[in-house]
Amino acid sequence: MLGGARDPILVTEVSQHTIDLQQGFNGTDLLLFGAVLTPEGSRAAQDYDIVVVLKGPTQSIVLREKQKIAGIWVNAASTEFRSAPSYYAVASTRPIDQIVDEKTAAIYELGLKWLQLSPIGAIDPEEQARFAAGLVERNRDAGLYREDEGGVSVSEQVLYQARIRLPSQVPTGKYTAETFAIADGRVVASASSDVEVRKLGIERAIANFSENYGLAYGLLAVFISIGMGWLAGRLFALV
Repeated sequence: MLGGARDPILVTEVSQHTIDLQQGFNGTDLLLFGAVLTPEGSRAAQDYDIVVVLKGPTQSIVLREKQKIAGIWVNAASTEFRSAPSYYAVASTRPIDQIVDEKTAAIYELGLKWLQLSPIGAIDPEEQARFAAGLVERNRDAGLYREDEGGVSVSEQVLYQARIRLPSQVPTGKYTAETFAIADGRVVASASSDVEVRKLGIERAIANFSENYGLAYGLLAVFISIGMGWLAGRLFALV
């Protein structure tokens, strides 16, 4: 028993701990990498599956379903999710369902199917599943939710790496990059790193102004719109 194998440890790192959003930002790739080691610090020398998850700040979101009535699209049923991640990406050495069972996937939220969105209020399970699928599909189309089966490479049973794409419209806030080492369907080690996505320059100034002076920001936006409309009318009148 004393000579039995012990669980490994993970050494993790990310290529950028701070991502600055400035004018002209069109997205970037974040590299998550590290090593699987024994408790003594030597190479584990065993095959482990690696799953990396990058998750953005959670937010409460209301999702409404459109319905066509008398030829007009109107809001019909709706539901509110308490803890929908603003960004979510997962990469793994193999398909998740070949690595862990459904219970383990749900506990660690390993995959879009297993996101714990926490609906507010009582809701029929089938309706909840439909709305959850709609939210996932919408964010997947926007590039904010991603799955990359086979996106993690492991070298010599010790070094791993994965690249995760952050789109140009990536939300700001504190992100968590989690890495899981899995053997025989069991999570044997995990580690995490933080990444901050922030705005700089005029984008940050505008964002801060809108958050701190919401009424003034709204009035200014209205005045600018009216002014631009008046100016456009004057220019067309001169043509």
